[in-house]
Amino acid sequence: MTRRIEAGPVLVGLGALVLLVSIFLDWYEPNVTAWEAFEVLDLLLAALAIAAVVAAAGAIRPDTTVIERRWLPAIAAAATIIVAAQLLDPPPTVDGDPQTGAWLALGAALLICLGTLLTLGRVSFALTVEGRDTRRRVSAVDARTDPTTTEGPVVRTGTTRVMGNDKG
Repeated sequence: MTRRIEAGPVLVGLGALVLLVSIFLDWYEPNVTAWEAFEVLDLLLAALAIAAVVAAAGAIRPDTTVIERRWLPAIAAAATIIVAAQLLDPPPTVDGDPQTGAWLALGAALLICLGTLLTLGRVSFALTVEGRDTRRRVSAVDARTDPTTTEGPVVRTGTTRVMGNDKG
């Protein structure tokens, strides 16, 4: 059985989860998270991350589609624009440079963009899962003394060959 797993939705889901985690990390000095720095953008980023996870799950398992994959470019673009804008022009309530959470959010947004491109391009890899073949015992090869095998009784022939002698 061959199962196709698309690389794009996996990257979208991974990027969305990282974006969701980055909202809880420090975005600005001193110890200011996205929840503390933003008024509405933190909720919008969380909603975009959750929407990306749901869309990626629907792209991986089409029977569970809630948000179609055609919405991924808008989700990816919105998340990237919001994060980039907040890196270039921080909110007026914070002083200091961007910290780990902000850079992680930018990387996650770019990962969502890359996953979206791969999803729309339908880049995939195949995972092959096959059952094992049971070993068949052949009496000519299997020199066991047990007269039965898993395939049935061994059929013995009365002829024996000796090197140099063609008599049977």
